[in-house]
This record gives sequence, structure tokens and C-alpha cells, in this order.
Amino acid sequence: MKKLSILISTLLIASVGLVGCGTSSNKNTGSKDLLSKIKSEGKIRIGTEGTYAPYTFHDKTGKLTGFDVEIAEEVSKRIGVKPEFVETKWDGMVAGLAAKRFDMVVNQVGIKPDRQLKYDFSNPYIVSKAVLIVNSADNTIKKFADLKGKKSAQSLTSNLAKIAEANGALLQPVDSFNQSIDLLVSKRVDATVNDSLSYLDIKKQKPELAIKVVDQEGNAQPSAIMFNKGNKELVDATNKALADMKSDGTYSKISNKWFGTDVSK
Repeated sequence: MKKLSILISTLLIASVGLVGCGTSSNKNTGSKDLLSKIKSEGKIRIGTEGTYAPYTFHDKTGKLTGFDVEIAEEVSKRIGVKPEFVETKWDGMVAGLAAKRFDMVVNQVGIKPDRQLKYDFSNPYIVSKAVLIVNSADNTIKKFADLKGKKSAQSLTSNLAKIAEANGALLQPVDSFNQSIDLLVSKRVDATVNDSLSYLDIKKQKPELAIKVVDQEGNAQPSAIMFNKGNKELVDATNKALADMKSDGTYSKISNKWFGTDVSK
């Protein structure tokens, strides 16, 4: 009887163990990748500034618009979900993605080796050049090297700030491109290193602005959509959407609307 009791107890323990293993396996099988989660919820959260014309900004009616916004809206549509934009200052954008406040960032994010160590990127969807902008009355700054000891208005965590700093500039922190231009026009800073397409856009909108470009970098900077690592399904779906947009002419239509040319090359 004693041996029989021990045998029964052993079988019961083994049975409980098997049930426990089965429960754990079911939990793992039920987990969803981010793309599946996004599709089940019917929306994708997109980090963007909302203050960086012509990429992401508010028009006169207060509506969020811009090149990046339209690209993000089209990608969302092709994935089959609605975009939900989460407006965030540039300096908090990367931290917001890491904290999963949004599913991806569409905000002229340059592809850099240090970022690629921590984040994944889509294929590039736009290229632009860094330009050195000064007040129209300034004849002392003619090239990037002349920035040494000069005050330059920059978003501190951007590629553009690194260019200014590498040339000896004293950085004046700002939250947006427009703030940089305001400080430059009022002569509270000496320069800003910024995006060539943003400069062309603001001069088109306000040709009277007393600013000019005196130098530009030779290499074009590609920008892409940024994701937390480990979301291959979402990255692949985004790349397919971007490729399809280019092949069917949708990308060209958006690009020409905002810049009058194809800005993917």
C-alpha cells in the first residue's frame, strides 16, 4: 500500500507539471508581433514634431500637414490602419519611441550608425543636404569653418547640431526650424545649420526674410522611418508600402506637391 501511495503521488505531480507546461506554451503562442497588434487595433501611433515645415507642421486652419505627414498617412493606409499622430519635441522623440509612446517616428530622422545600433530603419524615403544659413547682412560667415566661436541655433540631438559643433560653433538650443530662423532674423544668433529643403520652403513662403545660404555639405543625407528593434514585420510592411508608392506614382505626386521635384534621389 505504501508503494502504491507513493506511485500515485508521483503521477499526480507529473500531471500537474504537464498542465503547467501546457499553460505556459499557450501564453507564448498567443503573443502578437507589433504589426499584428496594430492591425487588430486598427491604428498606428506615429511620433512627429508638428513644428517643422514643410515636413510636419500645422497649416493656417490648425490642421497637421506636411510632406512627412502625407508619407505617414499613405504608409498607414497601405498597411490597412489609421494614423494617430503623437506630437513630440525633437529632443524627446527618440526617448518617446524607446518608451513605446508611438510605434514609429516619421520626422526626417537621419540614418546614423549610432542610431542603427539601437533602432531599426525603413528604406530611405528622402535625401537632403545640410546648409549654412546666416542673416542677409552678415558677410563674415562664408563657409562652415567660419562658425568657430559663433552662436548657431540648433536642435541639440540632430545631425545638424553635430555639424555645427564640429566646426566650432557655440550651440543655442531651439525646439524648431522656425525658432532658429526667428533668432537669426533678429540677430540673436549668428547662424543655423539646417535642412536645404526647409530653407527653400520658407523662402518660398516668405521671400522677404533676411536670410541666405552661404555654404552646403557635399553629401546628401538620407532620412527614413525609425522603429524600435525587433519589429521586422512592421519594417517590412512599411518598406513594401514605400516601394509601392514609388512604383504607382503616389510618392512622386506627394514630393512634387511639396518640393516641385523628386526628393528621394
